[in-house]
Amino acid sequence: MEMSFSHQISPCALYWLLLFLLGFHIQHGVDDKELLLYSYNHVMHGFSASLTPSQLSKIEKSPAHLATYPESFGKLSTTYTPKFLGLQQNFGMWPAASYGEDVIVGIIDTGIWLESESFNDEGMSPVPQKWKGKCENGTAFSPSNCNRKLIRAQSFSKGLQAAGTNISKELDFSSPRDFMGHGTHTASTAMGNYGPGVSHLGYARGTAIGVAPGAHLAMYKDGSGVASDVLAGMEQAILDGVDIMSLSLGFNNGSYFTDLVALGSLSAIEKGIFVVCAAGNDRYFKTVDNVAPWITTVGAGTLDRNFHAKMTLKNGVSIKGTSYFPESVFITDLPLYYGKDNVSKAICKDRTLDRKEVAGKVVICDYSRSNISQQIEEVERAGAYAAIFFTDLFLPLSYDKYILPNDQYSIPSLILPTGSGTLVKDYVTRVKNPKVKDMSFVLTRLGTKPAPQVAIFSSKDIIAPGVDILAAYVPLKRIKVGNYDLVADYKLMSGTSMATPHVAGVGALLKAVHPEWSPAAIRSAMMTTAYAMDNNGTILKSEHTNDFGSPIEFGAGHINPNKAMDPGLIYDMGFQDYIEFLCGVEHTKKQMSALIRRTQWSCSNKSIHDLNYPSFTAALTTKTIYPVAMNFSRVVTNVGNDKAVYRAQLENIPTGLKISVKPRTLTFTRKYQTRSFVVNIELDREFSKVIYGFLKWIDQDSHIVSSPIVAINF
Repeated sequence: MEMSFSHQISPCALYWLLLFLLGFHIQHGVDDKELLLYSYNHVMHGFSASLTPSQLSKIEKSPAHLATYPESFGKLSTTYTPKFLGLQQNFGMWPAASYGEDVIVGIIDTGIWLESESFNDEGMSPVPQKWKGKCENGTAFSPSNCNRKLIRAQSFSKGLQAAGTNISKELDFSSPRDFMGHGTHTASTAMGNYGPGVSHLGYARGTAIGVAPGAHLAMYKDGSGVASDVLAGMEQAILDGVDIMSLSLGFNNGSYFTDLVALGSLSAIEKGIFVVCAAGNDRYFKTVDNVAPWITTVGAGTLDRNFHAKMTLKNGVSIKGTSYFPESVFITDLPLYYGKDNVSKAICKDRTLDRKEVAGKVVICDYSRSNISQQIEEVERAGAYAAIFFTDLFLPLSYDKYILPNDQYSIPSLILPTGSGTLVKDYVTRVKNPKVKDMSFVLTRLGTKPAPQVAIFSSKDIIAPGVDILAAYVPLKRIKVGNYDLVADYKLMSGTSMATPHVAGVGALLKAVHPEWSPAAIRSAMMTTAYAMDNNGTILKSEHTNDFGSPIEFGAGHINPNKAMDPGLIYDMGFQDYIEFLCGVEHTKKQMSALIRRTQWSCSNKSIHDLNYPSFTAALTTKTIYPVAMNFSRVVTNVGNDKAVYRAQLENIPTGLKISVKPRTLTFTRKYQTRSFVVNIELDREFSKVIYGFLKWIDQDSHIVSSPIVAINF
């Protein structure tokens, strides 16, 4: 059985090994083009090939062999969001950055639907002279489709095909054209141009615009997230010369050495490319994707906007709930039905509702462990006119796992928390002929509180808008709703995949304002200016539980673009800093060589705690002996005023966590001057899973440079 593998070898041996492979296949009468998928020179020194176990064994016996990576599959993890981020046409970051002009963002995703208004090039600057990339020919795609907005489009699918998937018109396009819609959505979120009068079936209506609308787009299509194809896209992006690299996907990998995205992104960082990746849609800390410290890992937060319907009962009680029903329907004077005497009917279990009892009525469905889409199928089958569902699963309906399929939008529906459901059920059980007085849909509410909240599926370095994000999409199939045929080419989606391009867009704006900044400087500016308080003035909460969150959930906080433009101080790093960190993680010599693409390197005896990261984490286990103390050395660079004095301020430090900072004052006499300090963390006894506080450096000009200090007990 043949399998696809990625190999890493020293550069001097690459040609020899290719000859070895070619010779083997010539000897056995096999076309070498079927063997070699990709060769890599930037993300690694190596190649991807489809090999039998015996072929793999022969290669692994070579003295030039460093590592083997089995093929793997990754997970694909706006009208309002720029305003929510504080971006304004005539003030702040947008005009200062010229909207991201001349910055090139490489998106590695499922492709592009280039006919969308978000990718028109009206008002775009010429393609930068440094640019090396071109657009390719393919199914329903040609180089003439590219313009000053979309300046590169290439598809990578050899790994997918080697894994046994044939690309057909039913599954995908054999070109950069997007079939799934994911890549189109993320690209338009990051840097979409103005798209007036768009909505998703009536919701979030307005003018769509990306975070960095003046930036240029390079799309590297990897189709289904196959590791070798993703790596090939990263390789080409580095070769082409992108400034920002965005990947809304991740792989389940246990170490930096086995994580191909970490490996490829380390090479990008060495070239000065800012890399941003999705944290994945599992909120648990141990399952976060893309955790390498050179990657900016993004989680998702909510907006202060929701979509809802309003229902008024005949007794005058009004209740608002969540709804994405796609038409401005107004329901009046309809009877209510609730199967209170039959548990199966009460939860609208499959094949339990009697058409004679429910036809033409508004049906109430209790909370069920089954998907809401299964309940709506049953309600529709029984001939109900509308439905009310009770659930405390506060996932947005646009989150793919829980979205109502497009062909099930045929009856109006409203989702209420179980607490509100009590009012409705009490009314139904007490009144002989209960009725809905009226029910209205397609209502948008701004300024909801608390916001932002940490999305239920989120955990990361920093959070950005990632719930109910409207952006360009492949044209949706026609949806039949009553007498209406509805279509849409913009869609509401949720996930860390949607949050990631927001950060990529902010990265592009920062690169335009500060072209000299390193990737670490850009990330530092984002993290140290992020906010951890919601619009109620309290610490960010979990959308799922409504409990207060921690930096494990929200990272440094929610991104704040205008503040990030002028952070005051930055925690800067270069490639050698990451080498020092990797030395401390105890990799073997071969593993180190594979990671950093060289055979010689220097390491000091620095602790991994001394990586110049803009946060401080003490990771402890059940085997930790208390009391315990840890030191964290940091260096900050003044990027604010020439003369500045910063004083340390510790906030929200819990009982049992002792923190000291030396020195407590940092004095700068010129710009780009550096100063060092040490944070000491002491714990005298075992503690609950996570405790945290904040270190803030504050100067006389209102710069607040904030970093979370976290102790976590695994």
